[in-house]
Amino acid sequence: MAATPVPGGEAVRRVLLCGLALAVSCGCAAGGGDDGRAPGAPTGVTARAGSATSVHVMWNAVAADPPVGAYEVYRGGRKVGDVPGSAHMLDVVRLAPATEYVFTVRARDDDGRLGPPSREVRATTPAAAPADTSAPTRPGGVTGRAAGSRAVQLSWSASTDDREVLSYDVYQGGTRIHSVGGAQTATVVTGLRPGTRYSFTVRARDAADNLSPAGPAVRVTTPPGTDDGRDTAPTGFRATTRRAADGAHYIDLSWVAPRVDGVVTEYGIQLDGATVTSLVWGGTPPRGRATYSFYAGRDPGVTHRVRLRARLPDGTWGAYSAERTVTTGAGG
Repeated sequence: MAATPVPGGEAVRRVLLCGLALAVSCGCAAGGGDDGRAPGAPTGVTARAGSATSVHVMWNAVAADPPVGAYEVYRGGRKVGDVPGSAHMLDVVRLAPATEYVFTVRARDDDGRLGPPSREVRATTPAAAPADTSAPTRPGGVTGRAAGSRAVQLSWSASTDDREVLSYDVYQGGTRIHSVGGAQTATVVTGLRPGTRYSFTVRARDAADNLSPAGPAVRVTTPPGTDDGRDTAPTGFRATTRRAADGAHYIDLSWVAPRVDGVVTEYGIQLDGATVTSLVWGGTPPRGRATYSFYAGRDPGVTHRVRLRARLPDGTWGAYSAERTVTTGAGG
């Protein structure tokens, strides 16, 4: 049921639109692009050993104007890779086994301006397995289903190996688009086109870089439309109000990040039908349930509708969470 507008609601929205969301209170920073400036630092950077001699580095797309034309990946202070702006992953190869490495990523826009480095991430390659020439078994039971018009959910049964399955590689057609850890047997692929037929396969990899045969291909057609994908919405969304000691009212939010490829670091909050702010975690987002609180004015009895959505690692926005209605003064 729609909330009835009451005095004070518009004032709260105006304050939020002017940047009321206090980033310091939740370890976040306000998001947004800087027109005509170098792109920002990539967020959501992760590094995971793909074998004893390779590391898989991933990051979230950076929104910039002009657009990002390429990403540069650094090992320590040395550039080790350069990929187009449409890509958000790179395998760094020819590494030493049983060694820790430090990686950063920088975005470069179409005008050649290079943005600042991301935060450092570390990965340690496992020890090499001597004389290991046995590849893992092929993944079985591969299934897929459309999760709205722009995402597909994939799952498969675990492969076996004489030592250990270190990772799974996901292919779209003949192109590898993602890798996940050896303990993971499901993922959500985002950034797809509506009304398009796709074919996905999965292969397992061990520490010696032995690659299994591809599992059975699964073909999925995304439905027509422009929705963001129902499985890309934050889950378990809750909203309550509280009254602080000084008499001010606050809205407290909590949610669980959607399960997608990569790390979700940015969320957009919508209040009473208008997007009021974006929250960006500068460091590592919390595991499990995330929380955020913002000022809602000093008047009791003001009703608000609130929901939020995640910016997915591919740079697109996911679906909105369920909408919650709260009234100041009703939560204590």
